[in-house]
Amino acid sequence: MKIDSLCVQAGYEPKNGEPRVVPIAQSTTFVYDTAEMMGKLFDLEADGFFYTRLGNPTLDAVEKKIAALEGGVGALLTSSGQAASLISITNIAKTGDHVIASAAIYGGTFNLFNKTLRDLGIDFDFVSPEITEEDLDKAFKPNTKAVFVETLTNPSLDVIDIELFAKVAHAHHVPLIVDNTFATPVNCRPFEWGADIVVHSTSKYMDGHAVSLGGVVVDSGNFDWTQGDFPMLTTPDETYHGIVYTEQFGKAAYIVKSRTHLMRDFGSQASPQNAFLLNLGLDTLALRVERHCSNAQKVAEFMESHDKVEWVNYPGLESSKYHKLAQKYMPNGTCGVISVGIKGGKDGAVRFMEALKLAKIVIHVADARTCVLHPASTTHRQLSDQQLIDAGIAPNMVRFSVGIENPDDIIEDIAQALENV
Repeated sequence: MKIDSLCVQAGYEPKNGEPRVVPIAQSTTFVYDTAEMMGKLFDLEADGFFYTRLGNPTLDAVEKKIAALEGGVGALLTSSGQAASLISITNIAKTGDHVIASAAIYGGTFNLFNKTLRDLGIDFDFVSPEITEEDLDKAFKPNTKAVFVETLTNPSLDVIDIELFAKVAHAHHVPLIVDNTFATPVNCRPFEWGADIVVHSTSKYMDGHAVSLGGVVVDSGNFDWTQGDFPMLTTPDETYHGIVYTEQFGKAAYIVKSRTHLMRDFGSQASPQNAFLLNLGLDTLALRVERHCSNAQKVAEFMESHDKVEWVNYPGLESSKYHKLAQKYMPNGTCGVISVGIKGGKDGAVRFMEALKLAKIVIHVADARTCVLHPASTTHRQLSDQQLIDAGIAPNMVRFSVGIENPDDIIEDIAQALENV
């Protein structure tokens, strides 16, 4: 099926007399007739649901849908996008290991890596999203376990050259992890360009309503973990009677371990209710993304022509330095988010945002409603001046998330707000 059909059909196929829509299995636990069967579930010798922290019918259906959308072998829903990023790294890296990440990533992800995981002993180097193949090659160390990038960086809207990062990572027998939140699989499927693991904050376009937090980790099944240094996947796990994930689960080794080990211990699972709400959003994802992108293109063109706007960064514009890369990786559209520099510095940006009427100032992005944010003083306020520069965040930058309202109404709101600058 095509991607828009998968949004509606994948993951759940009701049998005769069963609910047409994915039902909510609002239960923490599940019944079995024998202790032997329950033991086999705990030993990973049998497949089934026994505790919602590790698996649930509602979550399972949504995970299968997202895996189908991205073209992966399996997926794991988490309580938030942050949890997905955390699991994607700690599933293969531990104290003493090293990870390479793009410097232009979401501020929360940057803090997770630069503070919390660094405190836990995992070293990080942050590189330019525009790094050359030669310089990226030099960033690797003998203990490098992963490379982490965003398809479209939040909020600077850089377009990552996925093939370049994948090529260099694979030359060092290391996987490429891609946060595909902004592009969504409707506009970009990173696995087709060499990525190995994909993560999302499903709270954004996938949910679409801004009603349920969530995240997901998706495994391509393409990376050969036995060719690199990944002992957590290739040596016995004594907490499961010595199973070796790559031997017992093959292509699904990474995603099975993320569930049976890290979800077991971290407990950062999604709730059945939130998974149900997420699925309602996924049903219309292809339709909404198309509208977000067409609206954003019109808004970006209007802003680019306005004398109160200093600069606009939107990969859909021919003037964007990322336009060529965007045409390669996302020919049908990028996302509904625009980075725009308002004249008058930070004060100008604030005056513009506070004068908006239809668009609202919120700590969120990429849902059905148009919203704005000043990244330097909110989501990225923990970064130093140099780190802000490295992340491509200027003092006058406004992250403008274009919703699915009528584009004329959005532009009219922008026009009247710019009069205050």
